Amino acid sequence: MTDTPIAKQHTLVTERHGDRLEDPYAWIKDPQWQEVMRTPDILDPEIRAYLEAENDFAKSSLQATETLQENLFEEFKGRIKEDDSSVPDPDGDFAYYRRYETGGQHPIFCRRPIEKKNLPEEILLHGDKEAEGQAYFSVAACHHNNDHALLAYAVDLNGSEIYTIKVKDLTTGAMLPDEIPNAYGALVWANDNRTLLYTVLDDNHRPARVYRHQIGTDVAEDVLVYEEPDAGFFVSIGETESGRFLVIDSHDHETSEVRLIDADKPNSDPVVVEPRSPEMEYTVTHHGDRLIILTNADGAEDFKLVTAPVDKPGRAHWTDLVPHAAGRLIVSVEMFADYLVRLERENGLPRIVIRAMADGAEHEIAFEEEAYSLGLLGRLEYETTSLRFIYSSMTTPEQTFDYDMATGARTLRKEQEVPSGHDPSDYVTRRTFATSHDGERIPVSLLYRKDTPIDGSAPVLLYGYGSYGHAIPASFGTTRFSLVDRGFIYAIAHIRGGMEGGYRWYRTGKRLQKKNTFLDFIAAGEQLIDEGYTTRGEIACHGGSAGGMLMGAVVNMRPDLFKASVAEVPFVDVLNTMCDDNLPLTPPEWPEWGNPIEDEEAYHYIKSYSPYDNVEAKDYPNILVTAGLTDPRVTYWEPAKWVAKLRATKTNDNLLLLRTNMDAGHGGAAGRFDRLKETAMVYAFLLLVFGKTEKDE
Repeated sequence: MTDTPIAKQHTLVTERHGDRLEDPYAWIKDPQWQEVMRTPDILDPEIRAYLEAENDFAKSSLQATETLQENLFEEFKGRIKEDDSSVPDPDGDFAYYRRYETGGQHPIFCRRPIEKKNLPEEILLHGDKEAEGQAYFSVAACHHNNDHALLAYAVDLNGSEIYTIKVKDLTTGAMLPDEIPNAYGALVWANDNRTLLYTVLDDNHRPARVYRHQIGTDVAEDVLVYEEPDAGFFVSIGETESGRFLVIDSHDHETSEVRLIDADKPNSDPVVVEPRSPEMEYTVTHHGDRLIILTNADGAEDFKLVTAPVDKPGRAHWTDLVPHAAGRLIVSVEMFADYLVRLERENGLPRIVIRAMADGAEHEIAFEEEAYSLGLLGRLEYETTSLRFIYSSMTTPEQTFDYDMATGARTLRKEQEVPSGHDPSDYVTRRTFATSHDGERIPVSLLYRKDTPIDGSAPVLLYGYGSYGHAIPASFGTTRFSLVDRGFIYAIAHIRGGMEGGYRWYRTGKRLQKKNTFLDFIAAGEQLIDEGYTTRGEIACHGGSAGGMLMGAVVNMRPDLFKASVAEVPFVDVLNTMCDDNLPLTPPEWPEWGNPIEDEEAYHYIKSYSPYDNVEAKDYPNILVTAGLTDPRVTYWEPAKWVAKLRATKTNDNLLLLRTNMDAGHGGAAGRFDRLKETAMVYAFLLLVFGKTEKDE
């Protein structure tokens, strides 16, 4: 067994709002962190040595599970159709799709002629070949232009989300010299088929500027289209489904401002739809002579749809199209030439509503299961009656449907294959409700084998997130069956901070009400005990990123409830991070957590739950923590500092492991099989802790 790593302590003291904050492990943050994002090899040798010592210790501690990890990996692979392909999406003369080859790690982007079906497939971008020789490889924003002659795509080679945009001539197959560095993973073509808009990162890794590039010109001559003056706002780009407008969206977590550019006149100046107003959000699409706007303006907490004339887009001219209805959250809209589609959520479940633009008639697509997941898949064609959506549940593999909005005909285009076999009748999915500290009813989705004893003897893996308004769907996931088939009950706590219960669900789980998120999760665990699914101390909790913060908070608050915790890339050094306005996400995150630099109440509230600042001398569950060296979202030093402090402070000998991916960022490994190996390590840790490794030894 490798020796337990002990990080040195060198306390940094800061004072704010009359409070003294001591940080004994601040040295783990490399002063050159911005450069490390771009060039990981320059990481301070002492910091690298500590991270690698933790990696060695984690590997040594899990050495007995190596066969188990291999078995889990093979199980995961066995549930994947290796030569899988997406449903082709027609656009003009071609149908576009992506596929994987057997053994391949990365997607291959392809197209076929629609009419000349005898012609062979055309490979536009071969992910596996592009990734050769790279420790990390990820493609984003792979888009062809309107005349189908050029392909632009963005590539990240170290997980830092710093992309290089490349352009390929699809007629000759040649790469053009138009190569754009230091970009974010977003781009959009104008209708002249020669103009690209893209976003660029500032020195603090924030997408803050939009540039215009003309194919064939020097990138150094690219024109600045828009620069965001507020460090708290990120900039994204897109286009309306109609193709009429290019869209520049400036936003934080609760305020937005949209600018439009005529896609036929890409050199024209952006036009503001409505100037930003605190806590007012809106998104814009287009139909005919009107803009269709999804917004929470005028107290529409769960959002409404309004219209405005294209030439008078401001709020003074907004007219309700679909009025606000409390408790019915409009999640998103998709526009077609003759139909408007809404994805809504009510009573914690999603639904699709279709509106005919000619007469306003609406109908809903019905589903039968008690709990399920639903998502819209955008189409390349605007003038079509075919809507594409994905449906799944915790027992039902993902199904891709085409739905004719004119006739109501539903066609199953693809069903997720599980080559090793999956019989939904072998499993049970249920939804129960926990009562939180303030009486709020918290939905909990459950999955287990129908032969699992419900007598308190089963271990539970309880998953949670609860931030940024992200709802966690009750969807199908193949890897979790490796735990469920070994006797685990898999549970998802749909806690506040998400939007499962509408926007109020989000509002009451953020800023000065953030502790509701943690207390809801704890209540979910208690409910599973009360209903006889498990017993105290037989629960593993699992979450990542902001869900990793949740893990840190609940093991501080109720360590007795959990036998194990998995915190992946956890946001655990909340107070220090929110007080450092140079970090990539800090100013944009203040609406989510509060601004502890200027607001004394926010400072003390964050300090009262920040996992790193609330580590105490007491027994903790077995804990596995992951990190990514080039992670710009949760910087590597947050989990590293947290583990160092836990190791020096906790009073028992339960496992405490930190595994830092030295070649990746927030999402972990980019290749689909490499990601499965990381999941296999997580599951092996859980099975080891719960004493369920017998058949794999």
